[in-house]
Amino acid sequence: MSVEVDMLLQEAKESIEAAQNYRCELQQRLHGLSQARKQVRGSSGQAREALHRHFAELQAATNRLLTERLNVLLAEVDTIEADSIKPLEDCQQLIEHGVGQADELLREGEAALRCGMGDEENKLGVFTEKALHIQLDSLPEVPALVDVPCVSAQLDDSLLGLLKERVSRHGSVSSHPPVQIDELQERPGSILVRWCKVDDDFAVADYWLQYRQCDNNVVQYEDAYIGRECEFLVLHLDPHTDYLFRVCARGEGHTEWSPWSVPQIGATTLAPHEWCPGTEGYILSSRRNIAMRSDSSLSRCPVLYSKVPTYFCGLTLTFKISAVGQVDGRDSLGVCVDNMTEAESLQRDQAVCISTNGAVFVNGKEMTNQLPAVTVGCAVTFDMEVVNLFPINNNKLGDGGSFKLRVTIGSGNREVVFDWLVDQAVDCLFFGCSFVHPGWKVLVF
Repeated sequence: MSVEVDMLLQEAKESIEAAQNYRCELQQRLHGLSQARKQVRGSSGQAREALHRHFAELQAATNRLLTERLNVLLAEVDTIEADSIKPLEDCQQLIEHGVGQADELLREGEAALRCGMGDEENKLGVFTEKALHIQLDSLPEVPALVDVPCVSAQLDDSLLGLLKERVSRHGSVSSHPPVQIDELQERPGSILVRWCKVDDDFAVADYWLQYRQCDNNVVQYEDAYIGRECEFLVLHLDPHTDYLFRVCARGEGHTEWSPWSVPQIGATTLAPHEWCPGTEGYILSSRRNIAMRSDSSLSRCPVLYSKVPTYFCGLTLTFKISAVGQVDGRDSLGVCVDNMTEAESLQRDQAVCISTNGAVFVNGKEMTNQLPAVTVGCAVTFDMEVVNLFPINNNKLGDGGSFKLRVTIGSGNREVVFDWLVDQAVDCLFFGCSFVHPGWKVLVF
């Protein structure tokens, strides 16, 4: 009986646990639905506000432009009218003055004819003399109507049709942005952002990536990348800090950008790559990710290692060369199992590296394959993956065993691939560099 009771109790506990898990899953789905509804409602409200604002601005700008054009045309009419009326008014004043003289002469002539016989000869003489001075046979010229302006306004009614046609195609509404963030991969002190186009009919000319911290006090996005690539490594990020990423696109032949993608949250738990401070002959940047060889007066060529072993297999380690000095065969860039301070180069056991002349070394031995020489602006990349373990003489790993890594080194447009045997299994590796002559400057990420 007790066994049956125990079984029932166990089944009841399992049912309760299953119900709790079921409820938890349903609550998570309800939360997801709530977020989805919030996104639909919120984005719809933002779209309405954007449409109202844009078309209100267009209406105001259109009214302003039409008013300005109307005032320009009215001013042209005023100018033509003023320039044309002035000579006509001058002519009118001249004619009216002549009419006045003629009226006065007529009155004087009539008065002279009515005078008595004694005064007739005198007044007639004065009248005749005055008439001769007025030049009664000289008349001012009045322009014909065809010779004076006849102001008119020429208005093209097709403008309304053009406006109607353009306005009917102006703006668009879509349920999804044409590009979305596809993947966020953590890197040491950085995040690799990948995105993809979701609208097949949208011909992309450029992408625009932005990011910001998920902090209520930080609302301004920072520009990270503009270009044609569909991925970008965002550097200088604080570990264990959430960041928001968004991307948009610009179509071929267009100047305006598409709507932003749905923001995605990403974070990195990996500490950033840093050079180890205090190494003689090297100067580091404030973030310790840039190193410059500054002094060649030392009797030996010290190796500058990473502060801690932060390179993990499966990730890409990149050295970006921003300045170069004189090339020496002992120069090296690479990764190693340990940070031997007495070493003068990475061309040694338990290390793989590339020299600035393009030679590749594995455990101190030069390979026959060679990469292009290192130049300003070039990037040297290291990619590694674990292949398998090879125990020797049935000993345990770390006691006569070998650990095999598949290494890919890339430089320029070429790469070499080889297997690297190390003495022990390692979770992470140091990186390092050594330059004989000053002037070399390298960024690691």
